[in-house]
Amino acid sequence: MEQTDARRLAEEYLRLGGHRRVVIDDNQTSVRNWEPEPAAAEAFWKKNVEILAPERQREVQLLLPTINRA
Repeated sequence: MEQTDARRLAEEYLRLGGHRRVVIDDNQTSVRNWEPEPAAAEAFWKKNVEILAPERQREVQLLLPTINRA
């Protein structure tokens, strides 16, 4: 099964030790980070995710662990 670009980005970010979590409220997303993350994960996020258009960033964000209850 082929992975989407968003899934590859999210998985690589998490593999690098990233700690960001997505918050979903009224179908809007935002990302929270309460603890310092490894430099590699931070650099990866800035280089590969922050540069994306907002709708593409949202696709990646939705693949991160969430703080919302199921």
